[in-house]
Amino acid sequence: MPDIDYHAIAPELILSGTILLVLLADLGFRAERKWFGGVLSFLGCGAALAVELTLIGETRSSFGGTYVSDPFAVLFKSFFLIVALAVVLLSLRYFRDGRFYQGEYYFLLLSSFLGMLTISSSRDLLMLFISLELVTAPGWLMAGFRKRDPRSNEASLKFFLIGILSTAVMLYGMSLIYGVTGSLVLSEIAGELGGEPQPIAIAAVLFVVAGFAFKVSSVPFHFWAPDTYEGSPIPVAAFLSVASKAAGFAGLLQLMFLGFRPLAEFWSPVFAVLSVLTMTVGNFVALQQRQVVRLLAYSSIAQAGYILLPFALVGFGADPLAFESAVLYILIYAVMNLGAFAVVVALAREAPGALLADFAGLWRSRRAPALAVAMALFLLSLAGIPPLAGFFAKLFVLQAGFAQGAYLSTGIALAAGVLSLYYNFTTYQRLAWGAAKGKVGAAPAGMYASVAFLAAFAVIFGLGVPWLYEWSQLVAAQLASPGAYIAAMRDAA
Repeated sequence: MPDIDYHAIAPELILSGTILLVLLADLGFRAERKWFGGVLSFLGCGAALAVELTLIGETRSSFGGTYVSDPFAVLFKSFFLIVALAVVLLSLRYFRDGRFYQGEYYFLLLSSFLGMLTISSSRDLLMLFISLELVTAPGWLMAGFRKRDPRSNEASLKFFLIGILSTAVMLYGMSLIYGVTGSLVLSEIAGELGGEPQPIAIAAVLFVVAGFAFKVSSVPFHFWAPDTYEGSPIPVAAFLSVASKAAGFAGLLQLMFLGFRPLAEFWSPVFAVLSVLTMTVGNFVALQQRQVVRLLAYSSIAQAGYILLPFALVGFGADPLAFESAVLYILIYAVMNLGAFAVVVALAREAPGALLADFAGLWRSRRAPALAVAMALFLLSLAGIPPLAGFFAKLFVLQAGFAQGAYLSTGIALAAGVLSLYYNFTTYQRLAWGAAKGKVGAAPAGMYASVAFLAAFAVIFGLGVPWLYEWSQLVAAQLASPGAYIAAMRDAA
């Protein structure tokens, strides 16, 4: 019989039960009551989060050590469940007003978040692959939920085709890794790859990296993202740019820092190139955007470049520092970007085209002063203005780069940061002080609560970075000695 720690997998079980409950309850709701599926989703995510928090400080193992609950898993699971609560709140009004199939939407959304929970605990290639596809596949359908909109059809089709291609490339690489090492467990793979490097193993790792580069929309694998975000319902675009991308990075952290660490000298230069291209292209193209969702899409592509930079530092003597900076950046970026999308959702009824000109004058004409203040926090934090959280995210990444002697890529990151300062400042100037086109209707209390919740995190993360840094150090301590970590996982198995 497999060893199963039911306390460790309780959050997944709760979310799975919520998924089934939402689907079954939707069958009995009348049309005007379909929105209640969102309430059930919110309660289920809240219950899963409460149980997850009871696992803080513990390390538990199930299924022969291939599925664990450790500080890394608890950190990311808690983060994904908090994001799930925010996305559900953003979705309630949008999908209720638009006459979408709400039960099906919440079923798909929660299924994707279930994949995010499992990817955080997976220490096995097969489980990582299944979890990542569970994250991605519902997104193909959610992107096309505006079925009568050609842009939404295009978004879904592009996401599906590129997703299938990236899956094929990644799975081929994983199959080669299994053929070389004879194992799917990451700790065992690291042990097998620790000997003389084999060309086929190096090629396999690069195939896996290419597959994940599609998932996190890294240049030059990014071309699907802006069109998909623009054509999707805005809450879905927020979900794809934040939660789905963070899930890809969560899987990539485990693969590169643990499973493929012995081959770092071969793949870390690839990440350096990907990081530089992603930061540069994302910021340059964002300068030219006049549509808010496309602007945030290219901004999120540029932010992915900063997250990729620590991967380029692996194998040069300070892996924990690189790991800590990547984890911090993922968490802080996600909250800031999700907050910016929350403001767009709050204004979506009055500006369905989501053009920058449609949002002008939020402060100057008193259209929506509270939303103007919140948007300032989000955009300026994404730009890296102190003392907001985004400043510390960039600071730790740059600190890690300079500490490792990666002066060229870190210098390019600084220059790209100047570009992001420019378009974030000019965007906010237009939104807050431009000439207004009309009035903004009152958004539901839940929408303002979601924006306020995320804005508070922008401030709290800035003030509480030392606490976040300590938690990320606890997570990274597992990787300070790869041999010791591998031995610990084998003992747990």
